[in-house]
Formats: sequence, C-alpha cells, structure tokens
Amino acid sequence: MRKFIAGLVMGTALATAPLMAQAETPKNALVMAFAIDDIITLDPAQIFEFSGAEYAGNTYDRLIGFDNDDVSKIYGVIAESWDVSEDGKTFTFKIRDGIEFASGNDLTAEDAAFSLQRVILLDQSPAFILGQFGFTADNVKEKIYATDDSTLVMEVDQPYAPSFVLYCLTAGVGAVVDKEEVLAHEVDGDLGHEWLKTNYAGSGPFKLNKWTAGESLSLTANEDYWDGAPAMKRVIIQSVKEAAAQQLLLEKGDIDIARNLEADQLASISGNDDIKLLSKGKGALWYLGLSQKNEYLSNPKVREALKYLVDYKGISETILAGRSQIHQAFLPEGFLGAYNENPYSLDIEKAKSLLAEAGYPDGFSVTMDTRNTTSIMAMAQSIQATWAQVGINLEIIPGDGKQTLTKYRARQHDIYIGRWGPDYQDPHTNASTFAWNPDNSDDAAAKPLAWRNSWDAGDLTAKTDAATLERDDAKRAAMYVDLQKDVLENGPFVIMFQETEIASMRGNVNNFVLGPSFDNNYYRYVTKD
Repeated sequence: MRKFIAGLVMGTALATAPLMAQAETPKNALVMAFAIDDIITLDPAQIFEFSGAEYAGNTYDRLIGFDNDDVSKIYGVIAESWDVSEDGKTFTFKIRDGIEFASGNDLTAEDAAFSLQRVILLDQSPAFILGQFGFTADNVKEKIYATDDSTLVMEVDQPYAPSFVLYCLTAGVGAVVDKEEVLAHEVDGDLGHEWLKTNYAGSGPFKLNKWTAGESLSLTANEDYWDGAPAMKRVIIQSVKEAAAQQLLLEKGDIDIARNLEADQLASISGNDDIKLLSKGKGALWYLGLSQKNEYLSNPKVREALKYLVDYKGISETILAGRSQIHQAFLPEGFLGAYNENPYSLDIEKAKSLLAEAGYPDGFSVTMDTRNTTSIMAMAQSIQATWAQVGINLEIIPGDGKQTLTKYRARQHDIYIGRWGPDYQDPHTNASTFAWNPDNSDDAAAKPLAWRNSWDAGDLTAKTDAATLERDDAKRAAMYVDLQKDVLENGPFVIMFQETEIASMRGNVNNFVLGPSFDNNYYRYVTKD
C-alpha cells in the first residue's frame, strides 16, 4: 500500500477541501454528495451497512457476481468456473489467473480460502452468511481450503439449493483480501482486523485513498485492474446529510451526483436541463422494529394495531414520492417467493379497538430511535402524529447512522425505524433475519433482526431452515410465501415500503450503475462528456 501514497496527495487534498469552493469537478474525478455517516468499518469481514457495502463493492473483488439486470445470471469474478459435487455438498472453484492485489501480490486460492475463513474466525455481524453452512471457528480451515494456487474447495454441511450457496458468495463476505498484507498488520491474533477497519487490502477497480469517519471517503483508480482500469481516476464522496445542501451543490456543479435528494428536491430540479435522474428498484425495505422486551410492544394486539397506524399511502406519495412503493412482506418484489399483497392500511378506528382489547384504551409512551436524515425523520414524525391520534406518545430519539445501529444491534431500543437491504439475492437472505431466531438469549451467537427485536420466532426457524434444502423452485417459493404471511400477522415488524433508489446527476455524467443491492452500485464504468 505504501508505494501508492505519493500519487494520492492530490486526491486527498480534493477530498478534504470544501466542495463549495469548487467551480466544477475535474474531468477525471467522480464527486458525490452522499450520507455515509453509517460507515462503521472498512473491513469486508465486518461491513454490514449500506454505505460500507457500496465501498466494498467498488474496492474488493468477490468470487462470483450476478447480472444487475437479471440476477438469475450468476457469473465468475475471481472464480473463473466452479463445480458442485453429486451429493451437493462440495463446491470447487477455479481461481482466475493474473489478478494482483494493490500491494502487488498475486491473488491465489489461498487468499480466497483465508478470506472466507477469516469471516468465520472474526465472527462479526455478517459472519452468519457463511456460518449457516456449518462453518465454525473449529472446523473452517478443514472445510474451506486451497488445494493449489488456483483451486479453492468449500465443503458445506448439507445439500443446500446450489443457488443459495452461490448467492451467499456474491455478498460482502465473499470479498477476497490480501492474506500477506493483512497478516503483516496482525496484532494479538486479530487477523489484521483493527488495521483493515481503516485500511485496504483488495484487488478491486478502486483503492482506498482516505476515509474520515462521518465526513468523507476518497478512492483512487487501480490502474492495473485485471478487467480494465476505470475512466475515473478518483472518486470523492463528501458526507452531506441534508438533501437541500446536496441539491445546491449539484445545481452549482460542485458535485457530479447527489445521492440522497428527497421528494421536494427532486420536484425542484425536474425542469433543470443540466441534471438527469437514474433510478433502480432496490431490495431495501423501510420498516419498524418493535422490541419484545417492551411490555406494550410484546402484546400481539398492540403489534397489530401499530400495523394499522401508518399512513402508507400518504408517506409513499409525499415523503418518499418516486422513491418507494408500498410493500409489507419481508421478501422484496422480484425475489423468488415474494408475497406482494399489502393487507394493512391506515385505519385509526381499527387501531383504537385493538388497543382497547390489549388493555391500553388511552395509549402509552414509547421511544423510537431514528437516524437523523431527512426522509427517516419525516417518516418518524408522520408516524408520531398518527399515533398521537390514539393516545400513543412517541418520543423520537435522533442520532447518526452509527449511533442508532449500534444501539439497535445491542437490543437497547423500544422501536427502531430504518432500512433493511438483502445481503444476497436468494430469499433466505431475508427469511433468515425476519423469520429465524434459534437463540433469543442476550448472548446468542446469531443476531438476526428477529433477535434484535427479542422475538422468539418459534417453529418459523425450522421452517426457514427447511426452505434452504428444497431444490424445486416452485415448492421453495410456496414455503417462503407461508413464512411471509406468518411474519406479517405475528411478527414484531411493521414493514412499510420497498425502496427505489434515485441518483441525481449532472448531464455530462454517463454509465453510473445502480444495482438491486447497494454493493452493486458501481463507479468503474463512469465517464464524463
């Protein structure tokens, strides 16, 4: 990494300079305003946030990927090809020759094996994506290994649907890190984790230049990238949370892309010929998580009442106008087995009746942890006003992305409002978090959304596991529909909307890619007129 530092001085200066001082952006740099305050780490074995996932998707290569326009088409990235054994339990990958890390080290099957092993050994938030295949700290080195420089073997514990296994390797945990570089920074057996939280050891089209938490992130092009160097030599992301500020920067030409414009800003720029919009349906869902440790929220009648106390239509047509559709089941539209019926709508009288049945005719007081971005705060305030009509006093507790997520992951909330995005394109990605919770204790190893909300999912856990072993797509889809109906009726989630992401761009920006997941938003193809 050291040999690249001298060449990055200009990029660092630009990334840290006030954007308002710029007359225009450089022709060879992509400059964005984007709320990236949710980034907690840059280690792909730990990244589990939207902005962090996008960073990793542009800086690290994975074993395999999928076509953004047809996710059923899986293709090799680092893995040139693969085979699945007849019993469905052994996956053998042929590693592509000629890939180098930023350090100059050759990428081999040993790096791939180490990277997957490292995910399990570090046991950070996304480790369950691989751990669900029977890998543990005790067995992972025997189950995931390289037989030579170009052959990686992965032995899973059951004959899962092959697409399920492969889709999991398209997730962030499938990123391959430079074993030699990472271990050179190991401290007290941490596998280089503390160092990689703020540094880089990948082979992707871009390399880390500098990250200043909550402020900016800058990348520089990998000129030796095996699949062709990016046209943009730098990517500079300034963390700007206010949508109005992003709009002003975009209109002045101080940035190329604004990533978080709200309905008001989108309407305002609609007549500006210098700006164009790019949209893509995402798998991300807006939802409320209701802690079952709270005496009120643990009452099933209260949970049902709250599902009738959201102005779904109003929020979708105003706060999230053009950026969402009403969707109340945990599988996004477009996924195998997605249930696209929306049984709940705003019904104050129905909610009052349910609260009376629950024993709370006069309501109660509760708090909601809310990331302080424009859309989320506006949604929270809408819900607050609606709930006041039935006597529920909702206190909004604002915080940045890191603060609210950290509290949520520690089960210290009453209600959490936020987004959930799928980690991979198989339906198990959401079933395994909304409908699966094998251990509801505070010190559980697995911590899905059901666990975060202290919900014992009962027999849904076993049903979720069973769906991963079904190889008939039609039968498997039916199993997921049943799971969604159960969670809709009984779960501690008020799922509200499915997101449409919009990038607002200067007219000279071309080929920016929005994908179905945030780690499939790509910078490498961008050009400027």
